[in-house]
Amino acid sequence: MTPHRHGPAVITFPNDLEIVITREFGAPVELVFDVFTKPEHVRKTIAPFGEEVTVCSIDLRAGGNYHFVFVTGDGTECSFRGTYLEVEPPTRTVQTWLFEGWPDAEAVESMDLHETGGVTKLTYRLAFRDKAGRDHMTKFDGLVASFDNVEDLLRSLPRPQGTAAE
Repeated sequence: MTPHRHGPAVITFPNDLEIVITREFGAPVELVFDVFTKPEHVRKTIAPFGEEVTVCSIDLRAGGNYHFVFVTGDGTECSFRGTYLEVEPPTRTVQTWLFEGWPDAEAVESMDLHETGGVTKLTYRLAFRDKAGRDHMTKFDGLVASFDNVEDLLRSLPRPQGTAAE
């Protein structure tokens, strides 16, 4: 078995309220969009370090809601929820974001995907409404690990006809 190779995630802070992560995946944009938005895939990728996913609900439409819950090894429940504001398959979603452990840290989360030559570039943005909310985000290893999970799952999925696997 070939060891998993993860592309680098580039994390930037364009201002005091935003976090932007970019990452490339060796897969077509439609497949990457599906892995980020279909419950059967999200259930396998959302928990960054292999935690048990107990809720994975996605109503992928403007005005639809999502809710993800995973439980850490020490029994801590991590619940994320929000409402989709924009859904433009297969290139963009925008949704509200709330980690229930930080009720004062609401944000708008967006995902933009652009494919060039069979490689899809993800631009992921969390825009907090105030600096106090943004200040909760002192670590990003969970986000990066979730993107590693996405890459691992993408490598395991069959490619549509006419596309090359990495």
